[in-house]
Amino acid sequence: MINRVLIRIKVVQLLYSYLLTQCEFKIEPAIENPSRDKKYGHELYLDLLLMVLEMSGFDVSSGRRQSPLRGMALNKHIDHNALARALNGLDEIRSIILRGRSGVAQFDSVIPSIYDAIPSLPAYKSYIRIKKPELKDDVALWISIITNLIANNPEFIAVARKNPDFTLAGFTRGINSLMYTLNDYNDNRWSFNHARNALDYSLDKAHELYHSLLLLAVEITRLQDQRLDNAKHKFLPTDEDLHPNMRFVENKYIKALEENEDFQNYLGENKISWDADALLVRGLLDKIVESDIYKEYMSRREDTTLEEDADFWRQVYKTIILPGDELAEALESKSVYWNDDLHVMGTFVLKTIRRFGQSHNDGADVSLLPQYKDEEDSRFGGELFEDAIKNYDQYREQIDAFVNRNRWDAERLAFMDIVIMITAMAEIINFPAIPIAVSLNEYIEIANAYSTPRSGAFINGILYSVINHLKEEGKLMKA
Repeated sequence: MINRVLIRIKVVQLLYSYLLTQCEFKIEPAIENPSRDKKYGHELYLDLLLMVLEMSGFDVSSGRRQSPLRGMALNKHIDHNALARALNGLDEIRSIILRGRSGVAQFDSVIPSIYDAIPSLPAYKSYIRIKKPELKDDVALWISIITNLIANNPEFIAVARKNPDFTLAGFTRGINSLMYTLNDYNDNRWSFNHARNALDYSLDKAHELYHSLLLLAVEITRLQDQRLDNAKHKFLPTDEDLHPNMRFVENKYIKALEENEDFQNYLGENKISWDADALLVRGLLDKIVESDIYKEYMSRREDTTLEEDADFWRQVYKTIILPGDELAEALESKSVYWNDDLHVMGTFVLKTIRRFGQSHNDGADVSLLPQYKDEEDSRFGGELFEDAIKNYDQYREQIDAFVNRNRWDAERLAFMDIVIMITAMAEIINFPAIPIAVSLNEYIEIANAYSTPRSGAFINGILYSVINHLKEEGKLMKA
C-alpha cells in the first residue's frame, strides 16, 4: 500500500523537477545594436503585449493616458483573464508599464474596433462555452485574436505604417515574437501535464516494486530448487546431493505466496520478472545460504510451521536482501523511482509476510496490500501537486515575507527548501482533515532527508510563522 509518506516525497521530487524546467511566459529582451527591422519588431512586440493587457481590462499607462476602451461595455469573458493576469504579474511587464511606454497609444484609433470584433471569432464562441477556462484556453483564444484581428487587419497595418520606423519585416517579426511568447506557454503546459502524469506513473511503479520484491523470494527459491535438481544429475552425486534438505525450497510461505490469488492476478496483468537480473538472484541466494539465519533454519529437527517459514523470510529480507547494495544497484537500473521507494515498499513487504505467518488458513485468507488505502489517498498526490502549482506565487510571497523578516536572503534559499515549504503549505491550507502537526512533522523529515542539514529547523521556523499569520488573518481555521 502506498502511504501518504511516500506520496509526499513523490510530490516534492516531481514538483522540484517541474519548477526547475517550467518557463511560464518569457518576454524577449531587446537586442544590442539591432537592425532597423529588429528594432521596430521588438517595439511592436512590446506594444502588442500591452494591447493584450489593455483589452483584458488592465491599466497599461499608469494613469498617463486614457484607455481607448473607456466607456465601452466590458467583455466579462476576457476581462482580467488568466493569461493577462500571468503577463501582468511579470516583472518585465510591470517595468515597461512603470516606465510609461507610450507606443501603444498609436493604436488607440483601432483598438476599439478590434475589441468589438472579438465576439465574432469562432474561437471566442468556443471559449465562452468552456465552464472554467484555464490559462491554456486563454492562450488559444488570444492566438486567434492576434492572427485574425491584428496580423491581417488592414486598419491595424495602416496605423502601424504611420510609425516612421515601420518596416514590413519588422512588423512580421513583432507579430511572430508575440505568437512565440504565447506558444511558449503551451510548451510549459506540456511540461506540467508531463510532470502530473509522471507523478501517477511513479506511484504505479511503487506498487510494482512492492510486488517485485515479493516475487524476488519466489525467484530465489526457484533457483535453489534448480541447483538441487542439477546436483542430483551430476556425474558423481553424493548422498547429500541425492537426498537434499528440501526445507528451503518447500517453504510454506513461498508456496502460499505463489498460490495467492491477488499475487497471481497482478503477475498476470503486469509482466514483471527478475529474468534480467540473474546475477542479483544468484548473489542473494549465495548470501542467504551462507548466513547464520539459513543454517539455523535448515538445522531444525521438527517440521516448521507457516508462521516459522514466514518469519525466516522476514529475517532474510530485513538483514540480507533489503540492506544490500546489490539490490539498490539493480533497482536503479530498472526504474529511476525505485531507490527512493525501497524503504517504504520494503516495510510493506515485511508487513505482508507477517500477515501470511498469522494466517489460520495456510495463507489462503491473506490479501495483498492494495495500491492505496482508500479513494481519498488515491487522489491525494495529484490534488496536492496541482494545489502547489496553482498557488505557487501566493505561497512563495508569504514565505519570502517571513524569510526577509528574519534577515535571510530569499533569493539564496536552497530551492529544495522552497519546494518543500510550498508543498507543505498546499497541504496545510487545502487538506483540512490533516492536522497541522502531522504535515509539519512530515515535511521536516523530508527536508532532513533531501535538503541541507539545517533545512529541517529552518523550514519549521518559516512555516510556523506563516501558519500563525494565516490564523491571525482568519485564512486558516485548523487547530
